[in-house]
Amino acid sequence: MQYLVSVIDDAAGLATPDEQAAIDVFNGRLVAEGHWVFAAGLAAPSSATVVDNRGEEAMFTDGPFLESKEYLAGFWIMDAPDLDVALKLAAEGSKACNRKVEVRPIL
Repeated sequence: MQYLVSVIDDAAGLATPDEQAAIDVFNGRLVAEGHWVFAAGLAAPSSATVVDNRGEEAMFTDGPFLESKEYLAGFWIMDAPDLDVALKLAAEGSKACNRKVEVRPIL
């Protein structure tokens, strides 16, 4: 089963050098243990463009979909045999990046 582990941030800064080193170690472990699928960091919410093409014409709006103190800063997609393993890995990822994470199964 695959899980989306979303990294939630409340600051405008990137990972510190120590955080990035811990993330790199964690990513290496995910690869070595067969849990790695994909991961990425995201640009600041201010760089977002919202696209809504539900009407007759597509509408493009600058900025994030929601104004919030917290935002999606990055993510991992992980393979795990069950939710318990995914949650354990997510807890380790949260520790490595020093941020909250949210775990959701991919259907």
